[in-house]
Amino acid sequence: MIQLGVNIDHVATLRQARYRAQVHSPDWGEPDPVRAAHEAELGGADGITVHLREDRRHIQDRDVELLRRLVKVKLNLEMAATDEMVGIARKLGPHTAMLVPEGREEVTTEGGLDVAGQAARMKAVVSSLKGAGLIVSAFIDASPEQVKAAATAGFDVCEIHTGPYAEVFEQCGGDLRRPELLQALALVAEAGREIQALGMRFNAGHALNYHNVGPIAGLRGIEELHIGHAIVSRSVYVGVRAAVAEMKRLMVEHAGVDHT
Repeated sequence: MIQLGVNIDHVATLRQARYRAQVHSPDWGEPDPVRAAHEAELGGADGITVHLREDRRHIQDRDVELLRRLVKVKLNLEMAATDEMVGIARKLGPHTAMLVPEGREEVTTEGGLDVAGQAARMKAVVSSLKGAGLIVSAFIDASPEQVKAAATAGFDVCEIHTGPYAEVFEQCGGDLRRPELLQALALVAEAGREIQALGMRFNAGHALNYHNVGPIAGLRGIEELHIGHAIVSRSVYVGVRAAVAEMKRLMVEHAGVDHT
């Protein structure tokens, strides 16, 4: 059955907007992403995702340490392929370490990781993380070159960046008769087939919401979706538990209904 990993970064974004880490201890700032993770679990989340950024703009070290101890489902740590983050991941021991590109000026992750362009570095980082017993994932664009490079580097999982699909979906109003939307969806589907053919797990995420998640959830062989901003936004109105449950229901309803 398709699984949902809930990204709670933006719960921490809201906290940091009021309680800056360099001034206040995150132990008493609110809302607490650790409490949000518990609510997400009760709503049906199969995993919790957090991105510990180099600049600590939202998730803090304290958060990931507590989450590793308290989360009852899978913990997925998004991270840059830096020596600092590799060391933290090896010590922390999340269930999955997902390597993502990281830029200081970006609001959120923009584009997939260039595995092909830094093959030697990726292979060394993957080896180090797998040596600590971690499942290692690559967040990549729907590119055959990047999929093959990820397999060569030894990644266990490829998560396809669905941002381009989400953008076209919005432009087309979700009309699956529009060739440009079908093409955007087909690119993700084709990448997924190649990922599976090379023996890796096929996941997807980025900019997925309650309107556009269905066609992605229906792709053949997809195992897990990572969704954050849409769920956190919805939770302002209905609460984290209900927002997660609603997203999970939509995913399960569409699973296996291939629109490509």
